[in-house]
Amino acid sequence: MKLYPALISRLENQHEAIASIIASADEARLKKEIRPGKWSIHENIVHLVKYQPVFIDRLHIILTHPEPIFEAYVADNDPEFEEWKKWDNERLMNALQKDRQAILHLVTTLPEEKLARIGIHKKYGRLSIVQWTEFFLLHEAHHMFTIFQLANTIIN
Repeated sequence: MKLYPALISRLENQHEAIASIIASADEARLKKEIRPGKWSIHENIVHLVKYQPVFIDRLHIILTHPEPIFEAYVADNDPEFEEWKKWDNERLMNALQKDRQAILHLVTTLPEEKLARIGIHKKYGRLSIVQWTEFFLLHEAHHMFTIFQLANTIIN
């Protein structure tokens, strides 16, 4: 199992688009619940930042345990999520960058046999570390699209 160039490139750079997407949004817009009952821009960003250490932990578990099983991560069930929602945008972006560098280093320095190790997701089944990384990036891209939509929705 090998990492492919598009995966590495997205892992290096995808998250950096968040700052550009929200550049014109003021603090009120970041915190506004634009879709009733759904997360704000800020809460989506907190979720992405908070999930990175969870992902790092999962990778370490996959590397040290035979085929561990993981439930879907639900931020609203994470007791730290509420605390992280108090963080300002600068702190969030710094944490996002720091943890992304850790993920990038971890994944890109693994030998092929380690990249093939399996972790089982309750919904998606047996995934290699390469597939977990793809899943991580697609999940992030989904939230980034949501952030884009929220940042650009016309509010009447």
